[in-house]
Amino acid sequence: MSAPAYALIATDLDGTLLRGDDTVSDRTREALAAAGAAGARHIVVTGRPAPRVKPILDDLGGSGLAVCAQGAQLYDGVRDRLLWSLTIDRDLAEQALGKIEAEVGQVYAAVDQDGVEGLTLIEPGYLMPHPTLPAVRVRGRAALWARPISKVLLRHPSLSDDELAAVARAAVGPLATVTMSGPGTVELQPRGVTKATGLSLAAGRLGAGASDTIAFGDMPNDVPMFGWAGWGVAVGNAHLELKAVADEVTSSNEEDGVAVVLDRLFR
Repeated sequence: MSAPAYALIATDLDGTLLRGDDTVSDRTREALAAAGAAGARHIVVTGRPAPRVKPILDDLGGSGLAVCAQGAQLYDGVRDRLLWSLTIDRDLAEQALGKIEAEVGQVYAAVDQDGVEGLTLIEPGYLMPHPTLPAVRVRGRAALWARPISKVLLRHPSLSDDELAAVARAAVGPLATVTMSGPGTVELQPRGVTKATGLSLAAGRLGAGASDTIAFGDMPNDVPMFGWAGWGVAVGNAHLELKAVADEVTSSNEEDGVAVVLDRLFR
């Protein structure tokens, strides 16, 4: 058997591999299976924390390895453990929020706690952009810092995601990495951590390099991953910032855009 076109297939989840109802279509499932039969490996690279990824890994029946929390976690779903995990300093996170609020007024925050049992905590006023994901509402912001966290999620009552992300980057500076991973999802994560840093380390464990990797995504948080991978594919519904740096644009997530490309490469 000849070597596959790409040894590693890296896919974002929300807005990319998953449809809007959080499911993987039969066509996409079949395309991933065909790529696997050809010798390629599939790895999930997502902003979701590890506890919100395990059910999807189980459903896909893959190797169970996933880059989670925007690159801050490498999760082994088979053993239900983190192979590595980086946290954002909670004092710095609180300082960063203060700097952002000094520029734009009150923002509403949530956090993803570290660990395979970590919860998503949301302060009063914060609305979950993805209502199917579980969250625990706390009494006030101080409760967000009770345990180590992998990232902070931000929302503003009137600014767009792009506007809030731009202000946050300027205000936060070197305290944290600012990214936008979906509608209503501007995030602060540990400084220097991106999907690219996480995917690079994970690929090394799997014996793959950048040129061996094809990556699929839909949002600006996927830009670093596209910069690292040998080929970057934006789905049709992707943010313009990602489409601008993509090597290819495929159909939308609702139209099985990932499968369209995989069928061309592996069938």
